[in-house]
Amino acid sequence: MGSCFSAESRSPLPGSPLSPHLALDYPKKGYSRKKPGSGSFDYRKGEALHRIPGRLFLNGSTGVASLYTQQGKKGTNQDAMIVWENFCSRTDTVFCGVFDGHGPYGHMVAKKVRDHLPLKLSAHWEVNISSEDVLREISLNTAGSVNSEETALISAGEESRASVDLDETEKLPEIFKTLKESFLKAFKVMDRELRLHTNIDCFCSGTTAVTLVKQGPYLVIGNVGDSRAVLATRDKDNSLTAVQLTVDLKPNLPAEAERIQSCKGRVFALRDEPTVARVWLPKKDAPGLAMARAFGDFCLKDFGLISVPEVSYRRLSEEDEFVVLATDGIWDVLSNEEVIDIVASAPARSSAARTLVHSAVRAWRYKYPTSKVDDCAVVCLFLDSNSSNLSHASSAKAKVQPTSMDHINNESEKDDSLGVLTNLDRSGTVRTGENVDSPKAKQQEMNSELGIDWSALDGVSRVDTLLNLPRFVPGKEDEKARK
Repeated sequence: MGSCFSAESRSPLPGSPLSPHLALDYPKKGYSRKKPGSGSFDYRKGEALHRIPGRLFLNGSTGVASLYTQQGKKGTNQDAMIVWENFCSRTDTVFCGVFDGHGPYGHMVAKKVRDHLPLKLSAHWEVNISSEDVLREISLNTAGSVNSEETALISAGEESRASVDLDETEKLPEIFKTLKESFLKAFKVMDRELRLHTNIDCFCSGTTAVTLVKQGPYLVIGNVGDSRAVLATRDKDNSLTAVQLTVDLKPNLPAEAERIQSCKGRVFALRDEPTVARVWLPKKDAPGLAMARAFGDFCLKDFGLISVPEVSYRRLSEEDEFVVLATDGIWDVLSNEEVIDIVASAPARSSAARTLVHSAVRAWRYKYPTSKVDDCAVVCLFLDSNSSNLSHASSAKAKVQPTSMDHINNESEKDDSLGVLTNLDRSGTVRTGENVDSPKAKQQEMNSELGIDWSALDGVSRVDTLLNLPRFVPGKEDEKARK
């Protein structure tokens, strides 16, 4: 249920430095101010990216997909999502992904990965990188120094190379072998870019990513973290059943825990949440990451955390109807079977993702009445876009319904009518800037105008600094905007 949890932040007092209202635009010494467009990501380039036909990242639907996200009660919505039709200029190809950010700047990391990972995947797919090229570049770049992530990537490359030996060449299509290498390379380059990014501090912030490429009957999935992909298919009795396509990559998995511990990272659960295993630094009870793989989170990258994706493949059949990609805000309260039943019973495909999110919010309030509802993001990809198994199926023409943050917040406020009181957030996720609708916050996020000079701090000091950022106190204009 949680992503980041520091032992020091289990009981923050109102107004204390550990309260969830961490500053996003607090004009304190140590913060750098940059002019718009001065960072590595030019806002004008982002505008051009968001105008690409067939690329949808806001609440809405197309002829083949429905997507929806809603802010929870922990602060800024740190979830992001994308559907990109005609991916790589291929008319029969779709890219989908959901990203669950965590940490003080998780929302910025999630959006950065959402925008740039598909571009990197497309580029490497186009040039058709072989596993030998990946391993050769790793060898040249590491120069004898290989950390846990490089070791995992080499292992993944060896597995991929082994997959083309013997009988495997007859079992796996060429698109899987090509896309697997492209996924491995794109995820590695994406994480390296985050490490070098000057305007987003990813030391204790990161994101999950569950992504897929569908081309014709082929489905290839790249997964990092604990978001999940589930397929709805018909069994021999024509009943709709759920097939989980990904594994939740959490520290409680034996292989993941072994890797982390071999790199001197620690894995254990807190006493008040014994079922949630977390990753900790060797000598400090921080940051308490509830996943074994993620983009960013560089404070843990030398201690077993990696961003190497698990890449899987499925050949679709006529019995397969749709795929649901969702962040853990959905899976924490709904089973795979419940999710596909909700999507299948939605009044229209265009509203399937929204129906699922609203059902999850209700389930949160019923199952965890004393916990804060988590952010939710859902992408429903329908595999038979030319038929109408669901009533009122959307037409082939895109029906984009962008939703503003104000509308998302209003939807969340409507759910508050249930009158459920919440206390301490049991997930312990580190969040920042609840007042995300203020003009300052919007402008700041737009230009990624956040940076702290970490060069003079060691690893432990950087963790302490993040956990003790000053509290942001909204002004009168911000209070008026929220009302």
